[in-house]
Amino acid sequence: MSPSSSLHPARVNPIDLTMGDPAGIGPEIIAKAFGERPELLGQIVVAGDVVTLSRAARLVAVGAAPLMVAEIADLADLAAVPPGCMAVVQACHLAQPVEIGHISAHAGRAAADCIEWAAEAALEGRARAVVTAPIHKEALAAAGVEHPGHTELLQALSAAHLGVAVSALPVRMMLSCPGLCTVLVSIHVSLRQALDAVTTEQVLQTIAITHAHFQRIGLAQPRMAVAGLNPHAGEGGLFGLEDRDIIVPAIERARRQGMDASGPHAPDTVFMRARQGSFDVVVAMYHDQGLIPVKLLGLDDGVNTTLGLPFVRTSPDHGTAFDIAGTGRASASSLLAAIDAALAAAATS
Repeated sequence: MSPSSSLHPARVNPIDLTMGDPAGIGPEIIAKAFGERPELLGQIVVAGDVVTLSRAARLVAVGAAPLMVAEIADLADLAAVPPGCMAVVQACHLAQPVEIGHISAHAGRAAADCIEWAAEAALEGRARAVVTAPIHKEALAAAGVEHPGHTELLQALSAAHLGVAVSALPVRMMLSCPGLCTVLVSIHVSLRQALDAVTTEQVLQTIAITHAHFQRIGLAQPRMAVAGLNPHAGEGGLFGLEDRDIIVPAIERARRQGMDASGPHAPDTVFMRARQGSFDVVVAMYHDQGLIPVKLLGLDDGVNTTLGLPFVRTSPDHGTAFDIAGTGRASASSLLAAIDAALAAAATS
C-alpha cells in the first residue's frame, strides 16, 4: 500500500491486540469492538489470522457491509492502512480451519503464536501495549505450551527477553471492574497449592507490586486492603493461624516501608467495603477469593491487567465462551474496557 492523505496518521507505537483462540469468541468480539468504536482502527494492530478475522467480520456485520481486513507485515505499516480497515499481522499459521467451539491443539498453537508475536513487539518497543483476547487453557496444553495461561506465558517470554530467571520477574494478576479492584497472591494453581503460596514473602511482594502499579498510574499512596485467608481473618487464631502468623507480618513490613496496607480484613466483607470507597484495591490470597466478587459485579466491564511485566498488558475478564462462539452474540464490552485500560495505562507509563 502506498501512503496518501486519506490514510491513517502514522503511529510509531500502536496497541497490539491478539486474536485469542480462533475457535472461541475472540475474533468476533474484536470485529464487533471495531464496529462499535471505529476510531480505534487507527491505533490498533491485530496479531492473528487474516482468514479467521475476515470470517468474524462477516459474521458480526448483521446486514451491513463487513469491516474490511488489511494484512500488513509489521506494526509500523499501520500508517499505510486505509481508514475503516482492520489492520492484521499474520502472526500464526493455521494449516486447517478450526472447528468453532471446540478444543484443538492447532487452535491452541495459533493462539500461543499470536501471544508470542505480540510480546516480542512490546518487548522491542514496537507496541506501546498488548491487549489479549481470550484463550483456552486446555487448547494451549494440547499444543504443548507449558504455561497454563497468558500471565505465566508473558512472564516467561519477558524474563527470557531480559535474560533473567522467571523468579526474578514476579508478576501478579489484577482484576478490576467499576467500583472494585483486586490483586491476587497466587494465580492458576490448585487450591491446595494456593494455600501453600500464602507466605509472608509472597504476600509482601504482592503488596509491593500493587503499590508500584498504582503509583505508576498516578495514585501516590494507594489504600490497600489485605484480605485474610481464613473465615473472619482467623478470628485471633480460633479459625487458623495463617492470618496472625503469616499475613500480619507482611502487612507490618509493608507499612514500615511506607505503604498504606491494612488488614488482614475479613474476606467476606472486605470487597464490599472496597466497593463502598474505603479502599482503592484489595489484595486477595488466591484466585477465586479475588475473582468471584469482580466477576459477579462487572463481567461485562471487567479488565484483567498483568502487573510486573515490562510492558502494559490487559485483557477482558471472560473466557472463550465456546458455547456461543460463532453466533455473533458475544459482547465486546469487556474487550473495549480492556483496550481503554491499556490506552490509559500506556499514556502514563
